Amino acid sequence: MILEMKVPSPGESITEVEIAEWLVEDGDYVEKDQAIAEVDSDKATLELPAEESGIITLKAEVGDAVAVGAVVCLIDTSASKPEGASKKEEASEKKQEDKKAEAAPVAEKAPKTETATYATGTASPAAKKILAEKEIDPATIKGTGKDGRVTKADAVKAVPSMGTPTGGSRGESRSRLSMLRRKVAERLVTVKNETAMLTTFNEVDMSAIFKLREQYKEDFKEKHNVGLGFMSFFTKAVIRALQMYPAVNSMIDGNEMVSFDFCDISIAVSGPRGLMVPVIRNAENLSFRGIESEVKRLALRARDGDITVDEMTGGTFTITNGGVFGSMLSTPIINPPQSAILGMHNIVERPIARDGAIAIAPIMYVALSYDHRIIDGKESVGFLVAVKEALENPEELLMDNNVKKALEM
Repeated sequence: MILEMKVPSPGESITEVEIAEWLVEDGDYVEKDQAIAEVDSDKATLELPAEESGIITLKAEVGDAVAVGAVVCLIDTSASKPEGASKKEEASEKKQEDKKAEAAPVAEKAPKTETATYATGTASPAAKKILAEKEIDPATIKGTGKDGRVTKADAVKAVPSMGTPTGGSRGESRSRLSMLRRKVAERLVTVKNETAMLTTFNEVDMSAIFKLREQYKEDFKEKHNVGLGFMSFFTKAVIRALQMYPAVNSMIDGNEMVSFDFCDISIAVSGPRGLMVPVIRNAENLSFRGIESEVKRLALRARDGDITVDEMTGGTFTITNGGVFGSMLSTPIINPPQSAILGMHNIVERPIARDGAIAIAPIMYVALSYDHRIIDGKESVGFLVAVKEALENPEELLMDNNVKKALEM
């Protein structure tokens, strides 16, 4: 029986995928549920498992865009599993034998030697003049003219350009962008062209959070098997600010403004296929431990390539942390259709004024990019100030003056 394997729908609104890589070859025997291909959608890269066991016949090439529901390969389920070496192994062995057979007579041939002629190493008058000016011996140049004669073009090529180093590699390579990367590029350009995006900045004194982490991080990790990082503090601070400024937790749909009474926080994480933005659902209901556990789970799934479309769909607000790569300051681009994104950056000890004196403190610059069509300047600045206040006074504003209870110690 010949089974037609069709491209399954990887998620709502996705109409086609692209064959990123075939993990098997035409004519291979595959087992049921064996991963046979990696396919790119505009949201994620997913593995395509074999629906039945049998001999596979590929119907699409790497790089082909295939519509959801289209036949991508055939599986002959009546074929029995071959014994001994697979077709792939047999082909490989035959290839090696052919190479050996071809190599044998070549080895017997005498090495080819260049036959010098009266013109080898000599230069044309124009070439001589160019080489003489740079004190280059024509004998060191391999000529491309008749009988090895050094031409003017050879001389020009041999003379280094003023101020330009030579001898280094000047190669280039081209590779096709994945569907995911192309979609990300398209969305970023759309955001710049179709939104009134502005960015406001502030700085945060991280001393209070440093103190809390230093005091509780070991006990927190031992009890909950997850680290007490900065992301839980920032997520908590963002949730508080979103509840204070609901317009920031809204988005435009045509001529309507859609506001949410829940906080689905998108967290930008770096994976092998590029930037992924999984979503922490109903983050307002999670504790510090819950947020850290969810961040860890989603980051591991993104790193291992196991993240699903559903886990990256939705989100009402995004947090991105360029600080892990050493970024001091940036203007993050909104993750559509959301209306705002918070950018975290690296933490550097800087001099600040505190109680009328100069002090050294760990400072982070933060940036809020927002769509001015739906969020006014007053709301954006107020939102970022609220985030700053919560991060600089976490015990009172994020932990209700009970650190141990907040951390479930």
